[in-house]
Amino acid sequence: MSDNITLQTLDQVTTLTINRSQKRNAITQEMYGAMADALNAYEASDTQRAFVITGAEDYFTAGNDLQDFSMADHTGDLPPVARFLEAISTCKKPVLAAVNGPAIGVGLTMLLHCDLVYAAESATFTAPFVKLGLVPEAGSSLLLSASVGMAVANDILLAGRTLTAVEAHDYGLISRIFLDADLQAEVAAIAKHIASSAPEAMKLSKSLIRHQRDEVAAQMQAEAELFVAQLKSSEFSEVVTAMMQKRQPYFS
Repeated sequence: MSDNITLQTLDQVTTLTINRSQKRNAITQEMYGAMADALNAYEASDTQRAFVITGAEDYFTAGNDLQDFSMADHTGDLPPVARFLEAISTCKKPVLAAVNGPAIGVGLTMLLHCDLVYAAESATFTAPFVKLGLVPEAGSSLLLSASVGMAVANDILLAGRTLTAVEAHDYGLISRIFLDADLQAEVAAIAKHIASSAPEAMKLSKSLIRHQRDEVAAQMQAEAELFVAQLKSSEFSEVVTAMMQKRQPYFS
């Protein structure tokens, strides 16, 4: 288990907190591995019946740690990020999110695989993949359009538009908005209610709702291949160099 991922189980509800506040909860490969392990353990458990993902302090997550990601080996065995995305996209039991602040990159795309998404008033949602020289991930090029419509999805994925919590709710990306101070308690109460429901009926209902698994898996694979190719591209290299030099990237 990573030091930057904390787990707490209470009343059959497991809460995973992305806990790297000094880096705005940016996620490393080690953290992805821990998150995948936690989700797989949750699905295998006979006693855990709801799973909540949230962030520490004022951020949900700033997305991938780009420096860590650029140095990682994305070949060979399934890398930690892919293990996490597979775990969250195929989990047969309910997964909730409590978005306590900015959700950037994978912070937004992972929500498309959560069954219930709740947000604080201060939460924002951004997918800056193209700006970073990358492509959408986690099936978002398919699932985001299905959720908010193609026009809004293009505004988010291509133009890099940031949504407020109110906009995200109006577009159907999140379930409900709570006051910042009330978010965790409200989501804990909802998760406890879900955990008290008939577990087999819950799993069967989720399987009916998320019936397009094969299509999503195929889109995720296509995205992953392009994503890895872009990680090796001159465009991504320029973005990382520009960030280190604190300047705007230049694409010739």
